[in-house]
This record gives sequence, C-alpha cells and structure tokens, in this order.
Amino acid sequence: MRDPYSLLGVKRNAEPDEIKAAWRAKAKTVHPDQNQDDPSATSRFAEIGQAYEVLKDPERRKRYDRAAEMHQTIMQQRNAAREAAERAKAAKANAEKVMEELAKTNAQNAKSQAQAQAQARGQSQSQSQAQSQAHPQNQSGPAGETPEDMIERIFGATAADQAKSHTGGPAPANGDSAETAKADVSGGERPPLPALAIDLIASIVRRFRGTTPAPEKAPDISVEATVTVEDLLKLNAVTLKMADDREVRLVLERGMTEGHVARLKGQGLKLAGMKSGDLLASIKVSRDSRFRVEGFNLHTTLSISLEDAVLGGDASVETPEGNRNISIPAWSGSDQTVRLNGLGLHDDAGGRGDLVVELRVVLWEKPNEKVTDLMRHMRHGLYV
Repeated sequence: MRDPYSLLGVKRNAEPDEIKAAWRAKAKTVHPDQNQDDPSATSRFAEIGQAYEVLKDPERRKRYDRAAEMHQTIMQQRNAAREAAERAKAAKANAEKVMEELAKTNAQNAKSQAQAQAQARGQSQSQSQAQSQAHPQNQSGPAGETPEDMIERIFGATAADQAKSHTGGPAPANGDSAETAKADVSGGERPPLPALAIDLIASIVRRFRGTTPAPEKAPDISVEATVTVEDLLKLNAVTLKMADDREVRLVLERGMTEGHVARLKGQGLKLAGMKSGDLLASIKVSRDSRFRVEGFNLHTTLSISLEDAVLGGDASVETPEGNRNISIPAWSGSDQTVRLNGLGLHDDAGGRGDLVVELRVVLWEKPNEKVTDLMRHMRHGLYV
C-alpha cells in the first residue's frame, strides 16, 4: 500500500478530525458511483479506505509511523553506503589495473631474463622453447599460477596469507610460508600491510575467483506478542500484525512465559537487495481474571471465611484443569499459600510450574454480634 498520508492529502501531524474530513472528501470524489466511466475508480476507492483504516486507529498509525521512519533512515544509510562503495569500487578498479600491469611487466621481465640467459649460454631457439616448456613459471608466470601465487610473487607471502584470510582461502599448512614472509628483497622484516592494502589484495583475489560478498542484512524488528494464559497452556499459535500489514504466525513453545523473546528468522524488515532481518517477539501475557503469571507458576486467590481460617477446613479452587479440592490448614492467615504442583505453565525442562493458591480471609457481609463481642473482649484482655 502507498503512503496513507499522501493518499488522503494530509500532513503527518494531522489531527484525527482533519484526517476524517480528508477521507470523506476523497471518498466522495473517487466513489465509483461518481466515476462510472473510470474502471480504476473501485480500486482507488478501496485504497483510500485502507489508508483511512490505518490512520484512524492510533495504534496502527503509530506502527506505520515507526516503520516508515525506520525505512527512511535505512534507505538514507544505504544510499550513503552505496555512494561510498561506488567511490571505493572505482578506486579499487584503478588500483587493480595498475596491479595487473605490474604483473604483466613482471612476467615480461622474467621472460626477457630467461631469453637473455639462454642466448648467453649459446643455446639454440629450439632449445630455448623446450626449456620454456619445461619451466613455464619462468616465462608467462601468471599462466599456471593461482591468484594467491601471483600475489605472493609480487607482494610476498604475508600479503598472500592475509588475502587468503579475507577471501576464505586455506591457511598455510606449516611455518615455511611464515618464515618466507619475514624476509623481503633486502633480507629485513616486511612490515604489516595496512588494512586498505589487504582489502585491495583480497578484492583482486575475489575478482580472479569470481566470488561476491554476502548481501547485507536488514535490521531486526522488535514487536510485542500479546497472548493469553490459555494460549501458553495449550501452546497455541498466535498471529502478529506487522506495520506493513503482514501477518506473521508465532507458534508458542515450552519455556515461553512473560518477558520471553522469540526470534523469527527472516520475518523482520524486508528491503530490496538486502537479506531479510529477524523478528523479535516479546511475550506479554494479557490480564486474566483467574490467574496471574509469575515465571512458570500461576497464582490465584481463594477467599476463606474467618472460621475456616481459624479452625481449618476444605475448599474448592479453580485450576487450569478444572476445580480441585484443597485442605486449608488451621490458623491460616492472608499471608499463607497452598501450592498445587504441576498445574502451572510448561517450562523448558519438560515439566510444568505450580499453581499457587493465595488465601484471603474475608468477613461476613453482615456484622455478627457474638464475634464482635469476642473481639472486643480480646482487645481489652477480657476473656469469658
């Protein structure tokens, strides 16, 4: 869907009344009854209706604004990165041409030296050609060389090893290459190559091999997944509504409870030319009239009378698996609980949490004279 603000012709900070008025005016203008000769009137009318549905709902409008702002920021960053990459690519291309010319010159020099040595020894032309076939590395050099061998011949073993590490090539099998890399033409130690030079050498190897870097990954998106206690108990699947009107299905699993973050790979932000980001869904349990979630345990409240609190007794309590009878210990106050094992949420160890019954002592609806008189005597220390 196109930008709903542009479709309705309002600003992004427009008030709800202004949006509603703009929608009415647009709907009246593009209504199919008013444009019977226009075959696209129906689709335009539906598009305007969808735009108004997004902007009239405060929550959907906030989600759209956040997604649009994120998309704009990412596109700006991508454009800046693309321009920088194009400049770097042009610079690398020029440098690669220079390197190729150096390699060709080096090969020509090696060939000329081989021919000069052959002439100095007074060998014939046929013998020179035979020697060239027996030792091809002294002639054309690059014809039988791998990209790493050519880099090593020009820059040394250190550059070749670093280029291999940047292009995913194999590491040296032993320490011989490392010992060779320590000595340059003058016999001293070769200083480490700058990062830009290493990147340039690696790009040359990639060019010869024909490999391309992996696409950049789009940013992840964090959303809130509202579920019920029943969803967690039955491990149901919930549908998440995205800002771009996509619907993502989240299957609840063992170990999920309030605050748990589930990662859905490839379900996040989707941008052309980039690998899709992930969706991070944070579990939020909606308010329940019967149970309260604390970790993997469920808490519920049971009201008991004064006589049951003092003398004890039996009571029925509602659980996720139906009503259960529990025993109330004598002299139970409102700070005591009764725990029913294995009636809570599914944990990540294959078991379940507990149902914790919190006792609440309540008085009768109407005052009782005998109880009131007893309490009065107890307050003043007078016992019958």
